[in-house]
Amino acid sequence: MKGLYLAFCLLLLSSALFAQKEQPLPKDMPPYGPEKPMPAPDVKIEKLDNGLTLWLVARPGLPKISSLVVVSGGLASDPKELPGISELLGRTVTTGTKSRTSKQIAEEMQGAGADLSAGSSRDITQVSASMLSAKMNQGLSVLADVVLNASFPDSEVDLAKRNLSSAIDAREAQPGFQANRALAKVLFKDGPYSVVGATKDSLAAMTAADLKKEYARRFRPDQAILIVVGDFSADKMLALVREKFGPWRAPAGPPVAPASVPSVEVEHAAFLVPRPQSVQTTLALAGLGPRRSDPDFEAAEVADGIYGGTFGSRLTLNIREDKGYTYSPGSFLQTLRSAGLVRTQADVRNAVTGASLNEIFYELNRMATTSPTDRELEQVKRNLVGIQAIQLQSRGGLVGELATLWVYGLPPGEIGEHGKKVAKVTAADVDAVARKYFGASRMAVIAVGEEKAVREQLTPLGLPIHPAP
Repeated sequence: MKGLYLAFCLLLLSSALFAQKEQPLPKDMPPYGPEKPMPAPDVKIEKLDNGLTLWLVARPGLPKISSLVVVSGGLASDPKELPGISELLGRTVTTGTKSRTSKQIAEEMQGAGADLSAGSSRDITQVSASMLSAKMNQGLSVLADVVLNASFPDSEVDLAKRNLSSAIDAREAQPGFQANRALAKVLFKDGPYSVVGATKDSLAAMTAADLKKEYARRFRPDQAILIVVGDFSADKMLALVREKFGPWRAPAGPPVAPASVPSVEVEHAAFLVPRPQSVQTTLALAGLGPRRSDPDFEAAEVADGIYGGTFGSRLTLNIREDKGYTYSPGSFLQTLRSAGLVRTQADVRNAVTGASLNEIFYELNRMATTSPTDRELEQVKRNLVGIQAIQLQSRGGLVGELATLWVYGLPPGEIGEHGKKVAKVTAADVDAVARKYFGASRMAVIAVGEEKAVREQLTPLGLPIHPAP
C-alpha cells in the first residue's frame, strides 16, 4: 500500500505542469513538439534449468546495478488463520541465513556499496538489492543467500514483531489506512484481496516456524523472476547468476496459486468508519476498473487523468481550486493481478463533507456522459508518456516496472508499447471506458470521520449509510 501511495503522490507532483484552468495559452507560446514514447529497453531473457526466469538489461554509464527477485504470493496468499503474515515475512527474510547473521549481511552489503530490502504486496513478495558494479559478485552472493537460505532466527523474528506491532498502532490511527482497510472489505468481502496487512491479533499468533513454512512454500525458482539492470556485461552477469542461483530448487508441493477473485458486485452506498472528534472526513471511493493487461487499460488511464489523476484534472479544479473544499483530492487506477479498481480520495472539512461528495459524484457522472476537450486529451496523454519516461530513467524505476509487467503476465517490450497505446487513445475511447467504469452509481463510498457529522452531511444525498465491515 505504501508503494501505491508513493506512486500516486509522484503522479500528482509531476502533473503540476498541467495545473492551469481552461484558458487560452499565451500567443507567443511555441506549439507542442512531437510525442516521443518511451522506447523498450533491450532485455536479455533467459530461463535457468531450475525454472527461474531472468531478465537482464545492460545499461552502461553509472557504475551501479539494481536487482530484484520477485516470487508469487503476497497478502492475498496468506493462510486464513494468519492474515498479514506476508508483511512479517518481508521484514524478516533478510535478517539471517544458514551461514550469515543479520549483522554479517549488513556488513557485507555495506562493503559492496549495496542496499538490501524486502517486502510484500497483495500479489507478490520481493527482495531487492542495489550495489556497485565492481562489487556485483559480493552483492549478488548475499542476495542469493537470502533468497535460497533465509533462516528466520527467533531473536530477529521477535524484534521484527515488536517493530511491526508499533507500526500497526501508528497506521491504524491514520484515517487513510482505515479507509483502505474498510474499502478492501466492502469490495472483496472475505476474499483474498480483503487483506491489507497484519493485525495485532494475527501478529501475536505468528511464529518463526510459520515464517519458515511460508518462505518454503513461496520462495521457489519456478514461480520467480530475477531482474537485473545496470552497468554489466550480459554474458558475465548470466554466468554469475547461474553460479549464485543455479542451486535453487523448487519443493515438491504445488506452486502458490494466483488470487482468485469471484464476480464482485459493488453496492452504491456509504460505509462509515467512526473517528470520534475528527475535524475532517476522509472520503475513499472505488469501483471496478480494468486490469493492467486489459486492452482498454490505457484509455482508462487517460480518462482517469482527465477526471482526477492529474493536478489539472476536473476534480482538482472543482473541489480544490474553485471551491476550496480540500487540499489534495485525486484519483488513480489500482491494479491487482486478478482485479482492477478506479479509486478516488479526498480529505475534506466536516462542514463540506456532503458538498464534496456531491461534487465528486458530479465529476464522475460528467466523465461518463461528456467527451473530453481536445486540450484535456492532449495534456493528459503527454503527461502520462512524460511521467513514464521520468520514472524509468533510474535503474530502480526500470526494475520495478519490469517486475510489474511480469506479475501481470506482460512481456518486457510492453514498456515501449505503453506510450504508443496512450498516444493512440481517442476521445471516443475515453468516452467508452468512462461509461464503463466511471459512473457514480458504480462506486462504493467509505467515509472516515465524526459519525454525527458524516451522517448529517450525507443523509440529504439519499445514499444508504452502513457501518463499515
